[in-house]
Amino acid sequence: MPRLGTVLVVAGTALVVRRALRRRIRRSPLWPLPALEQPVSGKGREAARATSWSARREAEPSPEQGRPSPLRLRVAERTEAAEGVVTLRLEGERLPAWEPGAHLDLVLPSGAVRQYSLCGEPADAVRADGGSYTVAVRLIEDGRGGSREVHEALPAGTTVEVHGPRNRFPLEDHHAYLFIAGGIGITPILPMVRQAEAEGVPWRLLYAGRSRASMPFLAEVEKLAGGGRSTVVAEDEEGRPDLAAALADAPPHAAVYCCGPEPLMDAVAALLPDGPAGLTLHTERFAPAASEAGAGPGEDVAFEVELRRTGRSVTVPAGTSVLRALREEALPDLPYSCEQGFCGTCQQRVLAGEVAHRDELLTDAERADSLLICVSRAKPGSGLVLDL
Repeated sequence: MPRLGTVLVVAGTALVVRRALRRRIRRSPLWPLPALEQPVSGKGREAARATSWSARREAEPSPEQGRPSPLRLRVAERTEAAEGVVTLRLEGERLPAWEPGAHLDLVLPSGAVRQYSLCGEPADAVRADGGSYTVAVRLIEDGRGGSREVHEALPAGTTVEVHGPRNRFPLEDHHAYLFIAGGIGITPILPMVRQAEAEGVPWRLLYAGRSRASMPFLAEVEKLAGGGRSTVVAEDEEGRPDLAAALADAPPHAAVYCCGPEPLMDAVAALLPDGPAGLTLHTERFAPAASEAGAGPGEDVAFEVELRRTGRSVTVPAGTSVLRALREEALPDLPYSCEQGFCGTCQQRVLAGEVAHRDELLTDAERADSLLICVSRAKPGSGLVLDL
């Protein structure tokens, strides 16, 4: 008699294969002809993200060739999704397609750039009568000002510059999912839930927030809650969510997708080993991680960065990012965006030196030969040689 775990894994593998075939056909009506102009044979999404730096650089436009042109989108509709949360529907023509987990880079009127997860329907981007993207933004009173600018300076009818969409939080094909969202963290999770539901993949959702009034898209979540698959926890009514119980109820070898405040994601990561066998955790963070070396920003030390192609060396002072030092002293046109280590715009190749990675974005393969210069630094006692 086969063990239950073996049966679940075999059944899950068959389901993943069927889903992959359906998705492949959906993307290209002429399947098995390639839907991509330059298909990468034998590489799934995980393998593609781990592709070597040199291969990626060959495929990407160089600074001389220019970056992809930004989109100019109109704020067609602005609504209040919850207390302190506004939803913007951005309209434009010939919009790039996107998949759950993707985000946009919004260039705000002040010039600040902020990243916001797409939370609408992917099909809305490619409608024949005009495409649209939807983002939701919570007002952060003590933040850096980007959310306040969205709330106060982007009324309906205004135009905003947008880059993307880009996806560093993709929904991988899997036989079952557990989704955990805290507050505004529901924005990338909701399209994932919709896709899992549409494809008939087993899923469960734990959605927590300070109060029901502050939780965006609560009505849709509750509508999807058939069969007890969604659990909504308003902390002012029920206290904090029972993360251990949610993980214990997950199917073995399920994929756990979590987005929300840092304490929530840290707690899920800490509890994961106590859950069923084979759970894998996928998170999206919106702030830089602590230093690998355990040093806070005030304990940073100065170091030297050699720019191999430029032929210059720059001193990065304590408390100053590599990005800022290079832009001020040598390369003022270096591209960047979030300055928090999660968008990937400022990723650069490392030729020599030891890196203290402080991002939550790069894969292990990417960290072997690159860093995000907006947050990461040289380890104490080391310098860096960059391919710049």
